[in-house]
Amino acid sequence: IMRGSALKQLGSLIARGAAKESTAIPAAQGAVRAYASADKQITATLFPGDGIGPEISEAVVTIFEAAKAPIQWEEQRIGKEVDPETNSFITRANLDSVLKNRIGLKGPMATPIGKGFRSLNLTLRKELQLYANVRPCLSIPGYKTRYDDVDLVTVRENTEGEYSGLEHEVVPGVVEALKVITATASTRVAEFAFKYASEHGRKKVTSVHKANIMKLADGLFIRCCREVAEKYPDIVYEEMIVDNTCMQLVSDPSQFDVMVMPNLYGDIISDLSAGLIGGLGLTPSGNIGANGLALMEAVHGTAPNLVGKNLANPTALLLSGVMMLKHLNLNEVANKIEDATLSTIAEGKYVTQDLGGNAGTSDFTKAIIGHLR
Repeated sequence: IMRGSALKQLGSLIARGAAKESTAIPAAQGAVRAYASADKQITATLFPGDGIGPEISEAVVTIFEAAKAPIQWEEQRIGKEVDPETNSFITRANLDSVLKNRIGLKGPMATPIGKGFRSLNLTLRKELQLYANVRPCLSIPGYKTRYDDVDLVTVRENTEGEYSGLEHEVVPGVVEALKVITATASTRVAEFAFKYASEHGRKKVTSVHKANIMKLADGLFIRCCREVAEKYPDIVYEEMIVDNTCMQLVSDPSQFDVMVMPNLYGDIISDLSAGLIGGLGLTPSGNIGANGLALMEAVHGTAPNLVGKNLANPTALLLSGVMMLKHLNLNEVANKIEDATLSTIAEGKYVTQDLGGNAGTSDFTKAIIGHLR
């Protein structure tokens, strides 16, 4: 990356170009939510989550308080039983909190595998119509990986595809799962990706697909992307088959800028991209809906083996919180927290074991607070 000092190079984990002032995640088209200011408190929903979730959430809340971020948290715990209205442990009250506040932050959540009810994360995305998942992957100065020039953003369609939840047993031993692709959802996420690229100084959008095999479903997706691309002549548009995309990512990630794709491919490609910069523990993520609704999240696991041991790394959730602040146009305090986090990682003195150090969650948190300016 060839711009300024290490921290200035990073700038915003989403916006390219340190000199360009903009929100980390642009408000959805026609946004009507009231944005915060430095002297106005705003209420945000907080899902601490499962496993290490409450510990890293506590770290984030502590750092936000030290930075004087004008956020008042409304904590939500998921239900203990399946809610018949949502067919999930996510309750109606959980959903209503996000719909009321229009902004939230979520720790990792665990859904038992093969139990017959909806994934917690899928429930939130579907019920709240969080149609675009945005995940920036940018090499972090001071943390060495195989690559030092990663600077890309994945935009994933969040509501349909193979994750539509439509599957059934045809006969014993034969299960059929349906992949749903619609022009409405495909066009909506494509428009988001191109608008995002335009507003953040990005030069290229890559549509990832498997239309050579799924000619109708993925064919519809790339056709919608092509139609949207025509509205943005200044942005280079390309298409790439998903398996080739994986190979190209690990061969030369610098060739990618903004990538847009259906749900399943986005799930895979975004995790692969996170691995290029050090893993999900360093990668922020945001889910965007209509009218400015947004739920940021840590996308790593619940790490039950680390619970209660003061070993969890809160970086992903903290940087997702930074995305939340920038979505609210609270850029000054967001940049302050971001710079403090990156300075702590670059210094390497008080970092958690997964970052090559020996510090616990509490010491890492204190070090970040110590770097706040």
